[in-house]
Amino acid sequence: MRIHLSEHFTYPKLLRFVLPSIAMVIFTSLYNIVDGLFVSRFVGKVSFAAVNLDFPIFMILGAFGGMIGTGGAAIVGKTLGEGNGDKANKIFSMLIYSMLTIGAVFAAAGFLVLPEILKMLGAAGDLLNYGVLYGRIILIALPFFIVEFAFQSFFVTAEKPQLGLYVTVIGGVTNILADALFIVVFGWGLTGAAVATVLSQTICVAIEIFYFARENDSLLNLTLKTNFDVGIFLKSCANGSSEMVNTSAMSIVAMLYNFQLIKYLGENGVAAYGVIEYVGFIFAAIFFGYELGVSPAVSFQFGAKGYDELKNLLRKSLTLVGIAGVSMFALAQILAVPFANIFVGYDRELFELTVHAFRIQAISFLFLGFASFGSAFFTALNNGVLSAVISFVRTFIFEIGCVLLLPLIFGVDGIWYSIIVAEIAACILTFIILYRYRKKYRYA
Repeated sequence: MRIHLSEHFTYPKLLRFVLPSIAMVIFTSLYNIVDGLFVSRFVGKVSFAAVNLDFPIFMILGAFGGMIGTGGAAIVGKTLGEGNGDKANKIFSMLIYSMLTIGAVFAAAGFLVLPEILKMLGAAGDLLNYGVLYGRIILIALPFFIVEFAFQSFFVTAEKPQLGLYVTVIGGVTNILADALFIVVFGWGLTGAAVATVLSQTICVAIEIFYFARENDSLLNLTLKTNFDVGIFLKSCANGSSEMVNTSAMSIVAMLYNFQLIKYLGENGVAAYGVIEYVGFIFAAIFFGYELGVSPAVSFQFGAKGYDELKNLLRKSLTLVGIAGVSMFALAQILAVPFANIFVGYDRELFELTVHAFRIQAISFLFLGFASFGSAFFTALNNGVLSAVISFVRTFIFEIGCVLLLPLIFGVDGIWYSIIVAEIAACILTFIILYRYRKKYRYA
């Protein structure tokens, strides 16, 4: 039965509403992980390290879709809550067309500067060559990659989270089958992995645009009767800036991790971190998917002045985030060995390094969800400034500061400890801000 944004959410209803978004983000993470698994097992660890060196760069570029998608979805959700569906459709359409254009510009620029960026990160020799090869093919689908990020938010705002999940599953299955065909059967190696990713992203966005461009029973439609509105576009960027800051900073942190690990451990360090990132993406996807799912409801209630329901959503969300964090920590300790074995079991030294590092970093899952949810909550309330403050301090100050300083004190293990210290500090900051603004937004 369809759940509407205007409803009162009990725990079962809230979980049913956000579950498609969680599954969608997890599945997106899984098919990216499958790329890495095929490359590691069938191409080699240097190619695997090259994929992981490229990945943060594309996450920064894709973050523009996350920024405009979450920021724009908050505006669209608020507009729907005010009862103006026609205006909501025009804003939605304008943002999608803008992102396709931005993606094309970024792709052209990225093709030129990618080799220099990889050199700055310490890549040389085969690691550099493979990174350039993989990255330039992926850039072909960058406009679709950016728009796909945004559609994750808009599907929920349109009250069609299940459809977003179905599209993601189609793209994921396409990627997995294409990986098997291009890498294992055809023997295309790293090129095959990149082509598989481009194919899956193109198919996903084609389906999404086709659905919203035709008559449908969701709350949103793509329309040609729209104009570029600088004010709305900039407001969407400002409102979603925390997501941009968060994703960009996470990517910069990943680049710094790779830089430090090349310095201390060489290619093995980058490969080990790649495995940890992949598994961490699955766990972080649960939090991100929950935020995608609940944020439109928060925006709608904010627009409708449903303050009692805002209180209800905040209270239940913090409870669920805490339970999820404890569960993920326990699960990570149990799964460290089998996950490492799946990816790098062929290399004993690399395997032991990966297990050791993952078990340390798993402690961060206890705190990870609170700052992430706090940032998304304020984005949904159309306060991009507070959301950006949480994300900026969490990543650019706490995480980057820790990854640069702690290795000087603890050596290689300081790299693994840094995320724990940063997430604890960010968790404290989030609760301080939630307490400070409780009366202004009447959520507590």
